[in-house]
Amino acid sequence: MKRISTPPTPRALIARDEESLFRVRRHKKSILAQTVFKFATLLAIIFLATLLVTVINKTMGYVVIVNKVNPLTLSDHPLNELNTSELAEIIRANLSKNRVRTIERAGFLEDQPKHSLLQVIDEEIVKPEIMESYNWIPSLLNRQEIFSNAAATYPEGKVEFRYWLNGDFLANRMSSVPELAGVRSALLGSLAIIVITLLLAFPIGVGAAIYLEEYASHKSWFNRVIQTNIDNLAGVPSIVYGILGLALFVRALEPLTSGAVFGVEGGNGRSILSAGLTMALLVLPILIINAQEAIRAVPDSLRQASFGLGATRWQTIWAHVLPYAMPGILTGTILAVSRAIGETAPLIVVGASTYITSDPSGPFSSFTALPIQIYNWTMRPQPTFQHIAAAAILVLLISLLSLNAAAIFLRNRFSKRV
Repeated sequence: MKRISTPPTPRALIARDEESLFRVRRHKKSILAQTVFKFATLLAIIFLATLLVTVINKTMGYVVIVNKVNPLTLSDHPLNELNTSELAEIIRANLSKNRVRTIERAGFLEDQPKHSLLQVIDEEIVKPEIMESYNWIPSLLNRQEIFSNAAATYPEGKVEFRYWLNGDFLANRMSSVPELAGVRSALLGSLAIIVITLLLAFPIGVGAAIYLEEYASHKSWFNRVIQTNIDNLAGVPSIVYGILGLALFVRALEPLTSGAVFGVEGGNGRSILSAGLTMALLVLPILIINAQEAIRAVPDSLRQASFGLGATRWQTIWAHVLPYAMPGILTGTILAVSRAIGETAPLIVVGASTYITSDPSGPFSSFTALPIQIYNWTMRPQPTFQHIAAAAILVLLISLLSLNAAAIFLRNRFSKRV
């Protein structure tokens, strides 16, 4: 017996048409969202590429150098091939006795490092001056024109292709002469600040997250107030933390941060320790929030299984929760380090120097940092300072990527264990 199919009712037809229209609209919205996402991603890539090309373009190129004193008149051999005794004789023969005494405050010339003596000779005797400098792209496109103009304008000068980011730039200290300036003191200062920041902020941040997620009662008004304040502190401008660090660490705790408690003389509260403590406060809310999210993502079944085997709460946290959450915690650490290493305002407030020629000798010494050096150089009108500022930006980016790579490596190791 054949089944006679009844035609759909008008109400069913209307419902089917509405469903089809809804699917079409949803499909259009999906296509629009994908288009916006692709456009935003492409725009971000273009901006990032433009930034990198602009920075790299300034880190190399032709320069026209004119020396006040020809290095060949100082010795029959290249200065790099001379020993410290020969370099010391050149310094004594060409500088005043008062200046030699000043240099020898750090020790006799013969006992000082060779690169320090070479820097003194270059900066105070040879006195090379860059008369013209060119970026990388113009150096490639207008090479003949650059050489012709240099020969006509500076007959005694020489044209050479210079990489501003080189070994000397990393090894030299700060100098008022941009051709001889380096980032050694600033790089060591930034690394020391980051080490102090992580040593303080990481255990405190993880410990606070463990307490808030594993021990504290979420129904308690006191714990809710703490959680709200942590969330708000993550968005506080960094200059506010700098003012807090100035009032608390530089002034109130000056005997500690200056090293006077430990017998260090001549120091003040404007030290690497104050900077590290201030940056620890800055990144602490970020570390706590990310660690909380990582701990919250651990399945409760893992905890219940551990409790079922007779483990205590702390044994469960240490042996099961933390290893499972550690990849997420290290991801938050990467974000915190990325923010801390590029901050400038808090460091300026707590007393970072814009010009310093000595390396940090400990947590109580004066300091500077790479972002401050970059800011200082970019404010100078001379084109040469723009070149070394671009080289310092690359050093900062490489340092940041290296620290992040180390954190990613540790995160992957923990992920494989889990």
